[in-house]
Amino acid sequence: MVIKMQAEALDAFMHEVFEQVAEDFAVEEVCPGEITVRLRVTHKHLRPGGTISGPSMFALADVSAYLMTLAMIGPEALAVTTNCAIDFMRKPAAGVDLIAKGRLLKLGKVLSVSDVMLYSEGMEEPVARASLTYAIPPRRGV
Repeated sequence: MVIKMQAEALDAFMHEVFEQVAEDFAVEEVCPGEITVRLRVTHKHLRPGGTISGPSMFALADVSAYLMTLAMIGPEALAVTTNCAIDFMRKPAAGVDLIAKGRLLKLGKVLSVSDVMLYSEGMEEPVARASLTYAIPPRRGV
C-alpha cells in the first residue's frame, strides 16, 4: 500500500473540512494500512463519574478509520461511515488522552474496512475496540 497523505496532510485536511472538531484530534503516525490518532481529552469529553464518554470514544474510532482510509486513497471529504460496531471493554482513565491504533483490514474501490483499538494513555490494555466500514465515493471521470 502506498501512503497518499501523511500525518501533517491529514491534520491540515481535518482543519479544512472539519474545523469544528479538528483541534480535538492529532494524527501521530501513519504507516501503510495503519494509523495512530490522539484524542486530546478535555472537560467536554467527560461524562458523570469522571470517565470519557462513549460518544467521545466513538468519535475517536470513527475519525481514525476515516483518516486511515484517506491516508491510502487521498483527500476525499465525502467518504462516509456505513457501519460501526464498538465494544467498550474497560473504564478509561480520567484526565488522560485516548490513543487510537487503527489497522486497515481491506481497501477496495467502494469500501474500506478497519479495526481500531482505543487505549487510555499509559494503560497497556485497550478500553474499547471498534470495527468500521467506510463507503468511498466514485472517482469523477472514472
